[in-house]
Amino acid sequence: MRVAKTIMAAALTTALSASAFAATEADVEASFYPYKNGVPSFAGLTAGMTIDQSNADQFKDVIDPATLAFIKQGWTTITVGETTSFDLHPNYVQATRDGLGKVKLGATSGEIEGFVAGRPFPAEPSLDDPRAGEKLAWNYKYGYNWGDNAAIYPFYWKYKDMNSGKLERTIKFNFHFLNFMHRVNQEPIPNIEPNPSQIFRAIYVQALEPFDVKNTQLLIHRYEDDLKRDNAWLYLGFQRRVRRLASGQVTDAFLGSDVMIEDFEGYNGRINDMEWTYKGTKEMLMPFYNHNDLTLSEEHKESDGYQFVEMTGKGNCFPQITWQLRKVYVLENVPKDSNHPISKRVHYIDAQTFTIPRTLIYDRKGELWKSWQIGQAHPDHHLPKNKGTGVAIDDSFTMVDVQAMHCTTGQFKGQVDPALNPTKKFTVQNMRASGR
Repeated sequence: MRVAKTIMAAALTTALSASAFAATEADVEASFYPYKNGVPSFAGLTAGMTIDQSNADQFKDVIDPATLAFIKQGWTTITVGETTSFDLHPNYVQATRDGLGKVKLGATSGEIEGFVAGRPFPAEPSLDDPRAGEKLAWNYKYGYNWGDNAAIYPFYWKYKDMNSGKLERTIKFNFHFLNFMHRVNQEPIPNIEPNPSQIFRAIYVQALEPFDVKNTQLLIHRYEDDLKRDNAWLYLGFQRRVRRLASGQVTDAFLGSDVMIEDFEGYNGRINDMEWTYKGTKEMLMPFYNHNDLTLSEEHKESDGYQFVEMTGKGNCFPQITWQLRKVYVLENVPKDSNHPISKRVHYIDAQTFTIPRTLIYDRKGELWKSWQIGQAHPDHHLPKNKGTGVAIDDSFTMVDVQAMHCTTGQFKGQVDPALNPTKKFTVQNMRASGR
């Protein structure tokens, strides 16, 4: 009887939540076009200015705590850019409209009902909604990050000692992303068939150099059923064999970097692995910019003339970019697994794109451990092939381990190009063939 009452109470809470916070056409407009009627402002903040040690406290209310500390210590500065709209692809927006009134959370975390495509929960989150955090997490999972498929081709990771500034290691990768389901733009739409395992999304990574890690490969299959654990495989070039990755290994340092597999793209895990709490909406400076307007690096220049974001600041650990004042949702996730190496993440989710440009990661003691920053470049001011795609291009990153005084930086050549991402690339058979 007690179990039945618990189930009924959970169902009632879900029903009340669904009815009280149902989305409308006006919500869709506000969600995707938050700057239609004007951009945020803050006293004294102007495009083109620099925030440094001398004026950081003046802008503490629009800077996340870790970045503020870095500025005040003289490790980095922020150059303020004009706030611009990063419009997502119209097909994704229309798919959201088509889903209005049809999508709802299941009775337990990790369950969703009625979802076809687009943004599942476009209504403004409410602190009165006990499941608002879950809804934001679903919006991220089914977001338009990289669109239906794309590649970072190539992708440079650099490991650095922050105190000495020494560059310890450079690894050149290719990263590939493919949505098998809920596609809105690139054929086939809406799903790639056949798909007997019901894979939602796949990630494939291949290390190109240096020689000691060449042909190391990672393949991740995330399933449509969030209660089903990801399948992941690792191919080590020197062993010449594929092995299944244990679930615990996604929280290990990936190839000795400061980044976990679970950190990819801001958060690379299941909804059900975490407890999600919405902490409020703010206007904050976020790393959004026009790539082609930056002073870019002369290193690793591509044959087509493409140049990567330059690194600067303490230990050359900080991308030399501009930041925009943007609408942000603050979302906390806490691992359900007590053996997880972190106690929580605080994500600063961009309200328009639902990318995660800033995340603060706390150790088991609750102390700040790492600062995770992913710079977002406007697709219309990047490679010609990205223009009009509606994809906020992941374009630079830095993972700063504040306890070890170490960082890993990333420089991207993001390409929204289906030709780079055939379905056969996302198979174990491809890993074996590519490793020969």
